Order: sequence, then structure tokens, then C-alpha cells
Amino acid sequence: MNKTDQEQNPAFLEGFRKINPVFACFLIILSSCAVREKPQRVIIHELNEKEIPKGDKIIALVGATLIDGNGGEPLQNASIIIRGDKIEVVGKAGEINIPKEAETVDLKDLTLLPGLIDAHYHNENSLEMAVLYLSHGITSVRDPGAWMENYNPVRASGKPLPRLFLTGPHLNTYPPAYPADCILVKDAEESRLAVHKLAAKGATAIKVYFGLSVGMIREICTTAHFYGLPVTAHLETANAKDAIEAGLDGIEHITSFGTCLQPMREAEKYKQRIMADNEARKRGRYEVWNSFDFDKNPVADSLIQFLSAKKTFVSPTLAVFEMRSDKGDSIEVNGFRNMVKFVGKAKQGGVRMVVGSHTEVPYAETGFAFFREMELLHEAGLSNMEVIQAATIENARFFRIDERLGSVEKGKTADLIVVEGDPLKDIMTMRQVKKVMLNGLWITTANNIIITK
Repeated sequence: MNKTDQEQNPAFLEGFRKINPVFACFLIILSSCAVREKPQRVIIHELNEKEIPKGDKIIALVGATLIDGNGGEPLQNASIIIRGDKIEVVGKAGEINIPKEAETVDLKDLTLLPGLIDAHYHNENSLEMAVLYLSHGITSVRDPGAWMENYNPVRASGKPLPRLFLTGPHLNTYPPAYPADCILVKDAEESRLAVHKLAAKGATAIKVYFGLSVGMIREICTTAHFYGLPVTAHLETANAKDAIEAGLDGIEHITSFGTCLQPMREAEKYKQRIMADNEARKRGRYEVWNSFDFDKNPVADSLIQFLSAKKTFVSPTLAVFEMRSDKGDSIEVNGFRNMVKFVGKAKQGGVRMVVGSHTEVPYAETGFAFFREMELLHEAGLSNMEVIQAATIENARFFRIDERLGSVEKGKTADLIVVEGDPLKDIMTMRQVKKVMLNGLWITTANNIIITK
């Protein structure tokens, strides 16, 4: 198989990522001098895929209001047939045949939705947090910046866990903001080699940090796209438009757009300030965002048009920046208010928003950061349906797993949640998760969560 064939063959690429990492790196380095074209879509799998038990029953879920994740009108009095770990039939009760051998579950007066997907999960060493997230209906998470080995004790626990889509450590230059969670790269060549190694270890995406040059980001994106992997970034100092032009698929944190919105001179002053002292970001980001007036800002309008045209995924993580008067001064409170306002304008302008929780945030109790993020997106102006889509199908598209997850449709994997109430009327209803299904098996809360056969 020649190199062109390899790049256009998803089966080759999928198998390539599973062979011996050293041999894999050797092979790809041999071909790295040639021009690389983006391959066909590669199916991305969570690292713990084989560790998640599969359902082996036929289950009929009847009577619920179905919000399928795709944005259409809810289906009242729905019936869903699960066979094993897959959704076999979706329809209206009374209009589909329920197999005689099916275990029927009455969900009258409840709402059924796809399992929730978190684009920005941390706490890799916390089994308790992973278990808690799953019990709250978050069935898939992506950690955008931790050594994959850090998850080994959690994965070895035997406890049911969310699907783990890991990036491995983020890529950054010296001096690193978070040394324990990064790979230091000095130039484009080291950047490319780091991507090869992460892809061979099973990374499901690549995360870049703000210290990298646009040239290094370009090389990272080119290499990652060869493997069919998306690239996302935290860019508080680098110019996000330049980095997206270089190939980025996603942006982590709304603060990553600050230097795009500032005049060039102010952006350079902020960049130099942060590069000299990483701690200056904590106050500095609020000062930057406090300076904006989005009612009179053609630069913001231009940026939003650009993001929409590029179809860039944005994970605002508003909840981690949330500032109220009880903890912040007027600059911090107004700076955060402007972050929320920009998210609303961006969504209205067609930008693709997804939900990333950051796991631990100032104004949410442990385990509820994801829901606080959903609520802040609603406060920004997203409709409740748009927020639900951001938490399900849009994140599935960002992860490149929407062929099997993110919506309730025939043929997709049975990751489902049941909530009490109507989240289209009150987004806080999403906190009232009553049942969670992972891979066709019910997950039940009772001190510790267990799989119900």
C-alpha cells in the first residue's frame, strides 16, 4: 500500500493507531517528508471502550417525552426498543411492535434524552468524580490535557465509568503553565513528533496551549489531521484567528478570543505580560474582557462571522470564570458579564457551541459543574434546545463520534438518560437525572453506582 492509499484508507489508519507505538512512530516518520493530505474520516474510540460492559437484553422504554438531541420537536409518548447495546427502533407508542421477550420500562411523565457529553473534563485521579459524573448522566468525557497513564488506576477500579476520550498532555513551549500536564516542544519538528507519539498511544484529540507559535500549531494540525484527529486549543495569548487559519478545529475557553478582540498594541502588551508571569492571567483576563463594548464592536462581529464560516467548535467553559460580587470586584464581574454576552452573540451568529464543564467551578457543588455550564449558556441567550444540543450531538460532532453517539436514533449506541420534568421549559431540570443507561445497561445510584443487569 503506497502512502496515498494509506492516507485515504480509514481502515489502515484505524489499525495503525493500535499497533506497537514504537513501530508506528518509525513508519510514520519515514513518510513524514511527503506532502500529507487529510484522510477520510477515521472512527474515534474511547480508550476504555473494551472495559465497558454491553447490554444483552431487549428493553422497551415506553411513555417518555423524547428529546432526541437533533433539535426537532420532542416526541410525546415515545417508545424506544434497545437490543443489546444498540437502539433498534424509535417511534411513538402504539405505532411500533414491542417484542414479547422485551423488558418494558414505563417512563410516563419523564423525559428521555441522549447521554450527556463533556468536552472539558479534569480530575483524572479522582475515581469518585468519574463515578459521580456518570451517575449524573454524563456518559462521555474528554480530558484535554493529562497523561493517559494517570487514568490507569481509575480504569482498573472495576467501577462503571463514562467513556474516556483522552488527548494526553497538552503541547506547550517553555516556560510551561502546567508542567505536570504538558509535553514541551521547541519547534515544528518536535511538535510533529509529539503528535505521532500521542496518536500511537490512542489519543482521541490533540490539545495545544497558548505558548505555541502559529507555525507550530499548523504542523500539529497537519499531523493530527493525517490521523483523523481533531485539534483544540487554549489560546489566551496567541491570536485565535491565525491559529484557526492554521487548522484548529476547536477552541477551549471563551477567554481564548481576548487578544483577537483587542487592538494590536494592547494585545501585544497582554501577551508579553502573560508570557512573563503566568499568574497574571487570573486577573488579566477579566481586565481584558472588561474593556470590551459588544454593542459597538465591529471587530467582534467580524470574528463571529469568521468562526461561523470556519465551523469552529467553541467550548466556552463559562462556569470556571463565573464571577459575582460576593467574590469579585466590578472589573471582574463586568468582565465575566461580557464573556457571557459574547457567547450569546456568537451563537446568534452561527458559531458552534459545545458544553465543557471544567469539572470544578466556583458556583456549583461537586459533580454539578456540567449543569452550571448548561445554565450559563442559557443565560447567554441559547434556547434550552440549543443548550441540550450543545451537550449532546454538537459535542459528538466535535469528538467525531456522532456516527454512534450524541442522539437517540436507530442504530446508535444506547447511552441514554431519563430526567424528571421538562428541560425545554426549565434547563435546571437537567439536574434531576433519575436513570442512566450506558451501552444498553442501566446505571443505578445506591451509595455507589452499580450496573443493573
